[in-house]
Amino acid sequence: QVQVVESGGGSVQAGGSLRLSCTASGYTNRYTWVAWFRQAPGKEREGVGAIVPGNGVTRYADSVKGRFTISQDNAKNTVYLQMDSLKPEDTAMYYCAADGRGSYSDSNRFRYWGQGTQVTVSS
Repeated sequence: QVQVVESGGGSVQAGGSLRLSCTASGYTNRYTWVAWFRQAPGKEREGVGAIVPGNGVTRYADSVKGRFTISQDNAKNTVYLQMDSLKPEDTAMYYCAADGRGSYSDSNRFRYWGQGTQVTVSS
């Protein structure tokens, strides 16, 4: 049984940092995307960035480049989203998705999803 579990959300002031964690277990393909998406109230789900665990390739949305970093701990089957220089517009529910094929930013291409973790950035 596949499980995807996020943690690490919270509230922070603008300019601060948070680190989200995503532990995905129960599937073996390490050459598909593990991605972070976010969705703010009234807005569409947006791809933030992704990593291919098998080779470490990463991709980022333009809106977060230079501020967010995706990394992994293979021994723990965990992917991290380090968020620095946070802005109020980063406020959203953040989701981890696993086993994505094709475009990393297309949510329809991911099979497994976590329950989400809230990130709130105040000005």
